[in-house]
Amino acid sequence: MGRGRAKAKQTKVARDLKYRTHETDFGALANELHGQSPNDDTDQLEPEVLEKWSDYSDSRD
Repeated sequence: MGRGRAKAKQTKVARDLKYRTHETDFGALANELHGQSPNDDTDQLEPEVLEKWSDYSDSRD
């Protein structure tokens, strides 16, 4: 017993995620995941680091 409130909250969160119209800033997300602040440039990275991650870069630049 007592699961009704928890299930209602899960349903509300699921609907919010499904019908959300917010655009995701993937660049900011990538910077956050890599520990870079918004003011950091890739020019400051060492060539070895850039080479290591070049396979994952987006070629649509």
